[in-house]
Parts: sequence; structure tokens; C-alpha cells
Amino acid sequence: MKELSLNILDITMNSVKAGAKNISITLTETNKTLAIIIEDDGCGMTKEQLVRLSDPFFTTRTTRKVGLGIPFYRLAAEQTGGYVEVTSVSENDNPRNHGTVVTALFYTNSIDFTPLGDIISTVITLIQGSPNIDFYFSHTLINQHITLSTKEMRQTLGDDVPLDSYDVLDWIKEYLNEQYNFR
Repeated sequence: MKELSLNILDITMNSVKAGAKNISITLTETNKTLAIIIEDDGCGMTKEQLVRLSDPFFTTRTTRKVGLGIPFYRLAAEQTGGYVEVTSVSENDNPRNHGTVVTALFYTNSIDFTPLGDIISTVITLIQGSPNIDFYFSHTLINQHITLSTKEMRQTLGDDVPLDSYDVLDWIKEYLNEQYNFR
């Protein structure tokens, strides 16, 4: 993919399809690295699924026969000298504490570093497509910290205001733009 934000969208949509109720997307940038952690409380993966995750010809989807999301994401990280690590606990193995964590590290000073891209549109797309999931987004830069919590938004707005309404999505866009403009 041409932007890491599209990888984040793809991986997070897998969390949605896994039945997650809470999804956390955490980005941490330093002078030389970008760490991305996507964590969910979805159904998780079995040990067998986890082992086969890097195989591009393995997918649990019925709509296509290949699953290239993690292999391409891993390739993008490894080309910079970084890595991707996936840990998961299946709901069958632990009915109370299950889910998946995808951790990636990219070296931003590498010529092969894929730019982050439009992360604001990615966050808005996720909320618009899954307004009932609690998303927590955090992006820590060298001199800045950007956050958004749909759980906090719901507490403020109440249950009568859907997060996928135009006005709320427009507010989210402006709120994130304001935070990013202080760079």
C-alpha cells in the first residue's frame, strides 16, 4: 500500500470483523522510528491461525482466497529494518481476556519507509463504518500528543447522538486537524 494509514485501516477492519467492541490505535514517533500498535478485544486467533498468518494464501475470509494485509505490512516494516509482531488469544482459549495485538516498528530514516498518509481520514472512516465500537486513537510525536476517544465522545454527547452523523464526523475531522496543525 502507498500509505501506512491504509494498512492501519485494513488491520483495524479485521478487528471489526472479529467482533471487537474496543479497538485502540496507538502511534508513537521519534526522530528515527514510527511504532504502530493496534489492539482489540475481538474473538482472537487460534495458535494455528497465528502461525499461518504470514502465509499470503491463508485467509479466514470467504470473499477471497488470499490474505495479503499482514504479509504486505510486514514487508513494509522489514524493508526499513523494522518488524511486525502479532499476538493473539482466542476466545475459546480465554473467554474473558481475548483479542489481538499487532505491533509494528518502522525506521523512518530508511529510503524504503512508506509515509503514514492521511491518518485523519482513516480514523473518520473507521468511526463512520463502525459507530458502535469504542475506538481510542493516540498519536505521540516529539512535541505533541493527539488523542481521540469515542467512549468519551459518547459520554459527552449521550446516546441520542450517533457518532456516524455528518455533524459529529465533521467535528471529529476539525478536532483532529486542529491538533495536527500545532506541529
